[in-house]
Amino acid sequence: MKTVILIAVGLLLLIGAAVLTIALRVGWKLITPARKPLDTQPGEYGIEAYEEVSFTSRDDRVQLSGWYMTAEANHVKANGKTIIFAHGYSQNRQEPHLPALALAARLVRAGFDVLMFDFRNAGQSGGRVTSVGYYEQRDVLGAVDFIATRRPGGYIGLVGFSMGASTALLAAADDDRVQAVVADSPFSSLRRYLGENMPRWTGLPHLPFTWVILKIVPLLIRANIHKVNPWQAVERFSPRPILFIHGLADQTIPYTESCRLLERANERTGQLWLVPDADHVRSYRLYPDEYAERVIRFFGR
Repeated sequence: MKTVILIAVGLLLLIGAAVLTIALRVGWKLITPARKPLDTQPGEYGIEAYEEVSFTSRDDRVQLSGWYMTAEANHVKANGKTIIFAHGYSQNRQEPHLPALALAARLVRAGFDVLMFDFRNAGQSGGRVTSVGYYEQRDVLGAVDFIATRRPGGYIGLVGFSMGASTALLAAADDDRVQAVVADSPFSSLRRYLGENMPRWTGLPHLPFTWVILKIVPLLIRANIHKVNPWQAVERFSPRPILFIHGLADQTIPYTESCRLLERANERTGQLWLVPDADHVRSYRLYPDEYAERVIRFFGR
């Protein structure tokens, strides 16, 4: 009997060690996604004049890289408003599946200035880990600080995609200079979202891996993911206007996440466009004209 117990304990220890090892490897891979190279330039989308810029994230001084393009430099009458783009997880400023540069070109032609930048651990920016919003909100706030030095007292709007959408909401709630946000395919709570959808990102079964990974990852990045709650940010940002955009066919972040966020927004200034047939962050690709018109009209009000 004693031998059987020892064997059982040994097997449990081996299984536990195997689960922990796999969780560590997968968790590390999640927070260090491979950087995607910048393989296009604004000129390919008709943006003739743009500036390669760098600035630091707020508080922790991570160096960030981006493109700054103004309407005036591109021979368009400026409307005095600047829009900052915030890209998604494991992407870079190009957000190629939109592509973000196509939307940026439309905004510039409509008179907006645009700043596109890489989050930490993405593109040409510094940093070595991705925290899915916890530290990235500092990057957005650094971008706001940069624009405020270029256009003191000017209008600043944010447009974010997926992780960038949630991060934009978090940052906007902490800076009164941000006057409006377009959030394309955000999640409402990082801890709850990952708790429900981790297998989609890891390919591992919920039990026992989701719980273990959710314990390990915060330790690796020294972050409390319980604090990444865009729904709370929406409440603090209101009554400033928010436009949520979400594809009804989104298999990565369900459209119900934007519905939850809308419930927290001001009933007069919160809007939601649910896009038929669109998968995750694919609304612009399916309906580029309507998408651009809605965004331009929203920021132009």
